[in-house]
Amino acid sequence: MLLWLVVAYLVVSIGIGLYAATRVHNARDYITAGRNLPMIVVLAMVFATWFGAETVLGISATFLEEGFHGLISDPLGASACLVLFGLVFARPLYRMNLLTLGDFFRVRYNRTTELVLSICIVLSYLGWVAAQVTALGLVFNVLSGDAVTMNQGMLIGAGVVLVYTLFGGMWSVAMTTFVQMIVIVIGLVWVSWIAGDMAGGFDNVIAKAAAEGKFEFLPALDAVEIVAWIAAFATMALGSIPQQDVFQRVNSSRNERVAIWGTTLGGVSYFFFAAVPLFLAYTANIIDPGMVERLMEQDSQLILPTLILQYMPFYAQVIFFGALLSVIMSTASGTLLAPSVTFSENVLRGFFPGMGDRAFLLSTRITVVLFTAFVTWYATSTESSIHEMVENAYRVTLAGAFVPLAAGLFWKRANNLGAALAIILGLSTWILFELFVPEGDIEPQLYGVAASALGMLAGGLIGRQPHHRPHIGGHHAAAGTHHTHR
Repeated sequence: MLLWLVVAYLVVSIGIGLYAATRVHNARDYITAGRNLPMIVVLAMVFATWFGAETVLGISATFLEEGFHGLISDPLGASACLVLFGLVFARPLYRMNLLTLGDFFRVRYNRTTELVLSICIVLSYLGWVAAQVTALGLVFNVLSGDAVTMNQGMLIGAGVVLVYTLFGGMWSVAMTTFVQMIVIVIGLVWVSWIAGDMAGGFDNVIAKAAAEGKFEFLPALDAVEIVAWIAAFATMALGSIPQQDVFQRVNSSRNERVAIWGTTLGGVSYFFFAAVPLFLAYTANIIDPGMVERLMEQDSQLILPTLILQYMPFYAQVIFFGALLSVIMSTASGTLLAPSVTFSENVLRGFFPGMGDRAFLLSTRITVVLFTAFVTWYATSTESSIHEMVENAYRVTLAGAFVPLAAGLFWKRANNLGAALAIILGLSTWILFELFVPEGDIEPQLYGVAASALGMLAGGLIGRQPHHRPHIGGHHAAAGTHHTHR
C-alpha cells in the first residue's frame, strides 16, 4: 500500500512538471523560466539546491558518527555559499542577463576559457546528480522490501525526474520544487515531532546529544586540524559558487531584488532546516541504539528509512517517504538541467554558432537525456556513499573556476593571461596533489585554489590590460543576440 501511494505521488509530480512544460515556448523559457519567478519560488528552489538526499540520508548519518564536526562542508559550507552568492555575486551576474556561467567566461575572457571551465562545471555535477539517483534507488529498494533492487530503483527514479525535466526545463523545476518544498517542510517537521515524543521529548534529545559532544563544530587549537577545517568549509562554500544550478536559480528571478534576497534567504533557510534530519537521526539513536549500531556498520544511509518503517504509524511513513522523494527529486531535477544546459550552450553551441533557437532547445533536451543515462550508469557502478559523492563534486570548480569568476567580476586587471594561468596552475596543482598526496594534512583542492589565485595575480600584473570589461552595472543583450560575437 505504501509503495503504491508513493507511485501515485510520483505520477502527480510528473503531471505538475508536464503542465509547467506548457509555458515553454523557446530556449530562454526552458533555461531561465522567462526570468519571471517570484520571491517565494526562487527561495524554494535555492533551498532545494542542497536539501537533497545528502541532507536527509547523508549528513544525518555523519552527524551520528562525528557530530557537527563532520558537517563543516554541509550544511555550514553549503549555506554559506548560498548567502555569499546572494549578497556578493547575484547582483552583478543578474545584471549581465546571460544564460549560463559559461557565457560569463566567454564575455569576460575568451572562448577557450569558456570551453575549459564549462567542461569543469559539467564534470562537477557527475557525483552530485549520481548521489540523488542513488538515493532514489535506496528509497524504492526499502519501500518494496527488496522486491525492487537498488539498480532497478535508480532506473525508475531517474526516469521519473527525466520525464518532467526533459519537457519543462526550469519551469518544471520551479513548479514541482515549490510543491515539493511544502511537502518536505510539513512532512519532516511532523515526523520529527512524533520521533521526538518517542525519544522522551525534544529537551531530552538535545540534552543527550550535547552531553555526547555532538554540537562541537570548531576545530581543536592545532594547525593541522584548523587547516583541514578550513579546507572542508572552503570546498563547499567557495567551490559551489561557480555552479550553473545556483546561477540558474538566481537568473530565473523576476527582478534583481528577488535574485539577491531569494538566494540569501534560501541559504539561511537551508542552514536552519538542515537541523531537522539531524534531530530525527539522533532520536533513532535513543529509540533503538542496537539498530543504529548495526546499520552504521552495514549502510548508515538506511538509518532513517529503517526507523520510520519499524517504529512509525502508517500515516507517518507516507509523510516521511513522500517528503524524502520530494527532497531528492527537487534537487535531482535542478542539478540534471544545469550541466545539460551548460554543455549545450557553452560546448556544443560554440562549435555551431549559427544554431537557431529551436535547434538549440532540441540539443539541450538531447543532452538532458544523455547526461541522465551517463549519470545513472555511474550511480549503478560506483561504490561511493551519497556523502562522499557530494563532497567530491566541488573540488574541480574550487580549483579551476572560482578564481576566474571572482576576479573577473571584481578585479579590473583580470585578463585572458590571468585566467589561463589560474586554470592551468589551479587544476594541475590540484590533480598532482590528488594523485600523489591524497592523504595529506591539507586537502588537495586547497593547494589548487591557492595556485589558481597566484596564477590570476601574476597574469593580471604582467599581462596586457583588457580593452573592455562587461558592463556590470547594466544589461547585456538578451539570449538570442549575445552569441554573435563568439
